[in-house]
Amino acid sequence: MPAEKGKIIVFSAPSGGGKTTLLNYLRMKLPELVYSISATTRKPREGEIDGVHYFFLTEEEFKDRVQKNQFAEWAVVHGNYYGTPRSFIDNTIDSGKNIVMDIDVFGKKKFDEFYPDAAGILILPPDLKELERRLLGRGSENESSLRTRLENAKTEIEFAHTQGKYEYTLINDDLERAKKDILEIVTSILNK
Repeated sequence: MPAEKGKIIVFSAPSGGGKTTLLNYLRMKLPELVYSISATTRKPREGEIDGVHYFFLTEEEFKDRVQKNQFAEWAVVHGNYYGTPRSFIDNTIDSGKNIVMDIDVFGKKKFDEFYPDAAGILILPPDLKELERRLLGRGSENESSLRTRLENAKTEIEFAHTQGKYEYTLINDDLERAKKDILEIVTSILNK
């Protein structure tokens, strides 16, 4: 057994905040970090491997695990269940490894009930106008889905500020600076 448990770092951001880009950068710079694997009831996409990309469960298996309190947080998204298995987190940190989580602001509140010592990092765009520009730049949004994402972002940001537990907030207004800042923040968390 390692002398010290690993640390948990939770990232949250509204869609278009730049979280995926920053997490991919961290993967490259700190390859020793373990990235959380979620459980889902959706069917695997081509090339996805159970236990690598997701833990694929039937709806019955998922609901059984919910009843047994085996998820740190879970939600239904687009008709499928998604959740964070506590066993994966516990096994990772008990082995002395540090784990990175990608959880929305609502899930983070529930997650904190099980893991109150987890460090929270909130990634935000500089403003909603920039967020709209980024979402339009993806080329995957129609007017209706764009409005929905922007409204959801407003709700998520308000929730994070009023009910969330985030020790760090990073305004992603310059990608190169944000990469430098995120690396510094995560390194400081790991060295505490």
